[in-house]
Amino acid sequence: MATSKGVALVTGASAGIGAVYADRLAKRGYDLVLVARDVGRMAALGERLRDETGVAINVIPADLTMDGDVAKIEQRLGVGDITLLVNNAGMSLKGGILENGAPDLSRIIALNVTAPTRLASAAVKAFVAKGAGAIINLSSVLALAPEMFEGVYSGTKAYLLNLSQAMAAQLKDKGVYIQAVLPGATRTDLWEKAGRDVNSFPQGFLMEVGDMVDAALVGFDRRETVTIPPLADEGQFQVMQQARLAMAPHLSKSEVPPRYRKQAVI
Repeated sequence: MATSKGVALVTGASAGIGAVYADRLAKRGYDLVLVARDVGRMAALGERLRDETGVAINVIPADLTMDGDVAKIEQRLGVGDITLLVNNAGMSLKGGILENGAPDLSRIIALNVTAPTRLASAAVKAFVAKGAGAIINLSSVLALAPEMFEGVYSGTKAYLLNLSQAMAAQLKDKGVYIQAVLPGATRTDLWEKAGRDVNSFPQGFLMEVGDMVDAALVGFDRRETVTIPPLADEGQFQVMQQARLAMAPHLSKSEVPPRYRKQAVI
């Protein structure tokens, strides 16, 4: 297969959503740079995709909770040949803020917030310089429903949604496309790592990972800023967005509104 789409760098590429993105992008004609900690699984995936598609594949082992490894991927993005960054690497927690201490909280923030921010920054600088490029940030539906799950994970995903929407607005005239993908519960090993049994979920609750990525890529082709694969009624999200944007002009005022002024005590 002749390569026509450029080079996609996929983080968290050894399994789950990242591995499926690698598969789908290779079949679309992207050469790949695969980034994850598990070199063996990435090498096996890369070998299969080379055999099936003929694209060039480079494997870079990296732990994106480590500053030095993030810097290594920033440098790779700075080379200038990457055309698509898939910011997929992420983790959840066993329990919430009450059950976890500083090391675990620092680690999830490093992987879910700091690393994708730094990589997006490195990528977008290269993209703006050449007037083309795209970033896919893997957020979550929990960015819109923080009460449904523990707040640290959903907070990191809300951050990625916020970052994506801001970048999309700022870069739309510079040839750079930003997409936030908000999966619902998806059948990956993320649940097992967080101490949850996927078989305990109600029927119809978990989406298969291939279906989720295929739907997200439909949104990518349509150049959606926010893609929510499980949401059937797009109008619900549009109403929320319209309400949020309508509120925006009223969020910063020089005077305190009457509802927050002290009432006279009688």
